Amino acid sequence: MSDHISGPRALANSIADITDVFAFPSPARPRHLVLVMNTLPFAKVSDALSEGLIYRFRVRPLTAAVPGDHAPFSAGPEHGAEEFVFDCVFSPPTSAEGQPFEQEGTCTTPSGETVSFRVNDEDGGSAHGVRVFAGARWDPFILDAPAALKTVAIGELAFAERGSIYMDGKNVLGLVVEIDPALLGGATLVGVVAETLTRGVFNVRIERVGRPEVKNLMLGPMQFDRVNQDLEIRDLYNMEDAFHIQHGYEGAYRARLDANLAFWDSLDGKTDWPTIDGVHPLTELVLADYLVIDLSKPYQEKGSFLEIELASRRGRAHATCGGRTINDDVMDVFFTTLINAGNGPIIRDGVDGSSRPASQTFPYLSAPNPHPPEKPEHH
Repeated sequence: MSDHISGPRALANSIADITDVFAFPSPARPRHLVLVMNTLPFAKVSDALSEGLIYRFRVRPLTAAVPGDHAPFSAGPEHGAEEFVFDCVFSPPTSAEGQPFEQEGTCTTPSGETVSFRVNDEDGGSAHGVRVFAGARWDPFILDAPAALKTVAIGELAFAERGSIYMDGKNVLGLVVEIDPALLGGATLVGVVAETLTRGVFNVRIERVGRPEVKNLMLGPMQFDRVNQDLEIRDLYNMEDAFHIQHGYEGAYRARLDANLAFWDSLDGKTDWPTIDGVHPLTELVLADYLVIDLSKPYQEKGSFLEIELASRRGRAHATCGGRTINDDVMDVFFTTLINAGNGPIIRDGVDGSSRPASQTFPYLSAPNPHPPEKPEHH
């Protein structure tokens, strides 16, 4: 799941569906930022990226939030905030009979310089401080998704000691951009979000993703929300600017998160996140929905997800690079944080790693499965 099929519009336009986003310091090149966006759940090796979309990464320098604010960092005001944008677009694919398709990609840097590359070229394209890869890859997401959905449905933990990864063996279309720190203006603590937008004169945001499972497990369930119980809220949320939520729907997002975060906290039979007048203490952190990375810290394969945000909440200095690496089993962190706030045992979903882990060298994502399982009928 992560962000697979995160709303009706993603289901209807699966080519624009962002399934996962990762951001981490390069394991081999200190302070270089690696950004990964996966799209099109259940992709085939023969699938091309869309010539009708802009695949966008947005990177913003972060500052400490105002004291007392539950969101640990500020990404700046809506207008005038410094931001570094990396846009990737693709040509229509071409193919000769009996040959694999060919497709060209172009990545535009914040300064307007362009980098060209060929889809499915393992070496990618390099120029102007950027290296880019795009193509079919093994879906790296680690979660027993049916057990997570059953937990929501029955109101009690449904994870087994040994689970199975629902997405294991399936493919996605991966986009990897590795960035020289000089392109980020010297910023080291940054927030990252990925987006798909329509391409043309008028760009409409189709999807945006920061942290995993915000939409499917924190905004998706309706039954606990007494304010907007019949509202499918995820498409509205996808259209928002991750760094500046519009006031019009803020109340609806907060009501849904307050209710659903309280549900997750209840699953161990005790309250670790006391609410005040129904307001959950993690709601503002969740709404600041971008990955937080410290490029001054070295790459760390596991244990960095949410570490920066939670350290800030606790008033201590963070110890890791934060962000999200590809092989990190972040869902155990997700469940443990929401259910017992780290005050009890680790809440495991019964799976710990992909059967084909990512590497620590470009393009990081593993080669695709040439014969992936068929897409289920209900999807």
